[in-house]
Amino acid sequence: MGKKTIPMCAICAVSHRACTEEDGEGPAFCPTENKREIIEKANREYEKPEVRKFARMASIQEGECYANRHIKPYVSHPVKPRVQEVCEFAKKMGFQRLGIAFCEGLFKEARALAEILTVQGFEVVSVVCKVGRTPKEVLGIKEEEKILIGEFEPMCSPIAQAMVLNDAKTDFNVVVGLCVGHDSLFFKYSDAPVTVLVAKDRVLGHNPVAALYTSGSYYARLLRPGIDPPEEGAEKKP
Repeated sequence: MGKKTIPMCAICAVSHRACTEEDGEGPAFCPTENKREIIEKANREYEKPEVRKFARMASIQEGECYANRHIKPYVSHPVKPRVQEVCEFAKKMGFQRLGIAFCEGLFKEARALAEILTVQGFEVVSVVCKVGRTPKEVLGIKEEEKILIGEFEPMCSPIAQAMVLNDAKTDFNVVVGLCVGHDSLFFKYSDAPVTVLVAKDRVLGHNPVAALYTSGSYYARLLRPGIDPPEEGAEKKP
């Protein structure tokens, strides 16, 4: 694949884009313009009844999150928080049993979500990240690599979380604050489709986009190679 054809949509500077307007244009790296075979292959997937229904309901849900769409010219007016979207989408799909895979640091949030889902008529299955109490040593973690150095520390086991929910035959799973990487493993091993309600950010109150908004000011260091200096007291690697 030549460098000019590698999709780089995030840096597109075209005002009237090929991906959103019928007469739009795209730069050399535009996948809408130069990946037609892949687009057509993807579109054929939507012909599968189960995929078509899922995608159709997701699109309907997207539209219903905005009010006054009949008024022209339209001014964006979002009206629904994500947790409401999760409930409404699950009902559209006919899902009955919902799974919650959550971080132990978000017990309160997981409990609140479980209550909301239950009140909305769903059967709720939930499993915490530390399920199984498997020691981190199983992964080859050294003592100095633990959070609680010198103490017993169970590993997060997203694979176990997924398998527990698979065993419960959940229809739809909701992630609440799983760590980076742990969430990836959960997605990989979950039999049911997955959505994310909370993306963990220990510093920013689980609002990771705040660092993007301030990358030109308070988090300007993110735009420098290396990002952070070594932790105080940590050994420098050669």
